[in-house]
Amino acid sequence: MPERRTKTIKTDVLARVEGEGAMRVRIESGRVTEVQLRIYEPPRFFEAFLRGRDFTEALDITSRICGICPIAYQMSAVTAMESLCGVEVGGQLRALRRLLYCGEWIESHALHVFMLHAPDFLGFESAVAMAREHPTIVTDALALKKAGNEVMRVVGGREVHPINVRVGGVHRAPRKAELATLVAGLERAREIALGAVRLTASFDFPDYDQDIELVALAQPGEYPIDRGRIISSTGLDIAPEEYESRFVEQHVPWSHALHSQRAGGGSYLVGPLARFATSFSALTPLAREAAADVGLRAPERNPFRSIVVRAVELVHAVDEALELIAAYEEPDAPAIEVEPRAGVGHGATEAPRGLLYHRYEIDADGTILAANIVPPTSQNQIAIEADLRGVVERSLELPDEQLSRLCEQTIRNYDPCISCATHFLTLEVERC
Repeated sequence: MPERRTKTIKTDVLARVEGEGAMRVRIESGRVTEVQLRIYEPPRFFEAFLRGRDFTEALDITSRICGICPIAYQMSAVTAMESLCGVEVGGQLRALRRLLYCGEWIESHALHVFMLHAPDFLGFESAVAMAREHPTIVTDALALKKAGNEVMRVVGGREVHPINVRVGGVHRAPRKAELATLVAGLERAREIALGAVRLTASFDFPDYDQDIELVALAQPGEYPIDRGRIISSTGLDIAPEEYESRFVEQHVPWSHALHSQRAGGGSYLVGPLARFATSFSALTPLAREAAADVGLRAPERNPFRSIVVRAVELVHAVDEALELIAAYEEPDAPAIEVEPRAGVGHGATEAPRGLLYHRYEIDADGTILAANIVPPTSQNQIAIEADLRGVVERSLELPDEQLSRLCEQTIRNYDPCISCATHFLTLEVERC
């Protein structure tokens, strides 16, 4: 019997993702026999310690799950609570919330596109190293992120973990003059975002397409951000309250994060590629034009080109933010009164990384009895593992060091927020 040889490659920490985890790839006789995305960041038990809290507290507690996308957690939580209580927030109060969400999309996408993902395509280990040869890329990224953070500060009360959203509306509606201070920064950000589309479209992308169901929110006449029905590229069309009848989570022994899949089996994908595929026509005209100018068409199924789609969404988010500011009129009151009632409420919004689902059960006094939160990264775990398998199988001839870098790049296509998903990266490649 020939001697069996095993080679293991380890990367103690995966740079340029949010959170901690590991990955194992096992190759036998030229075949990939095992892929495990091991999310080992300790669970933080948010769903457990929400129990017993008042229904008005859920949005501020859950916003602490993530410092990059706190608004996503606030909005899914507040939407669930208002739906449960039979209240719909509209008009300028909803416009303020959507503007706040645009701010988060801008700062989050800017961070990912320029600082976390672009170094992969430009051949640098980090944004710091990239800055030595491409200082404009980094300064543009910082200007974009600042514009998004300023929106969050003015509308949300502060840049990180904003505090202005409440059940029924907001605590304080900003003055028109306050929003006007954001315009100059956003106009500059729009030009930078248009340049980001051209820059990212010029990258050299691996030839790799997915055949996977794409799932996102959809709302007629709007690009999906803060509300909508849940639709897919294969014909799914459900209300958020039907989510748990169509999607299920399961525990796998190698991950602290639950794996989400379609009921009955089957992986799916959430995030920019899904939104772009299902709601391309709802992008602002400028964003659609930017996509067309670089030959980007819906649906785009190469996950490596998701960086271009994120750049297009940057254009959309900045453009819509400017439109919302131009149309803003100060509301008569910052909120409407909401009385609790016993029941179950569901909320779904689009975090920058994809669909974020919340469910809450409360009693007649407004005490939370149960909670369930399904973040986008846990929904994409199976898709990430499938991509890793496919990419490795096409690249077995590469030296282990290059293969390791390609695997890390494949994971970063999803802008994973591992901290959100624990309810990266050590890399092991074993060749036998």
